[in-house]
Amino acid sequence: MRYLLPAALALALAPAALFAQASSVADYSKASPIGGNWTYAATSDGSEATFVGATSQPQILLRCARATRRVSVAKPATGAAPFMTIWTSTDSRSAPTSFNPGTGRLTADFAASDRILDAIAFSRGRVAFGVGNAPALVVPPWSEISRVVEDCRA
Repeated sequence: MRYLLPAALALALAPAALFAQASSVADYSKASPIGGNWTYAATSDGSEATFVGATSQPQILLRCARATRRVSVAKPATGAAPFMTIWTSTDSRSAPTSFNPGTGRLTADFAASDRILDAIAFSRGRVAFGVGNAPALVVPPWSEISRVVEDCRA
């Protein structure tokens, strides 16, 4: 009986602890997206959307591999990092990444049905992609993102 009260308190506080952990992701709802443009291109195995910033270098790449029904989100990087944090107006997630030294990209991979892809596609005004302690890249969510996601679902 004496363990019942501590157990009940622990259960009551568990959702608060989860909320505190989830809210540790920065809020980019007022951040200004960087200037640049999204482009869409069909590829031999799916499609891709690329965001090119003012430097004329790709900043974010979303790629559909139709055969595996996977969508990858890639960002230029100089080295490996364990996670990429994705922020949208409705959802946030830190996703595991892999680093390819040949392409110089850090990539997070998702099933085409993953809800974070819908959150990216339909985010209001901005999407942020962050790695480690570096400032997040905040970009506008244009329709090219939706096209890539839908290509992998069709």
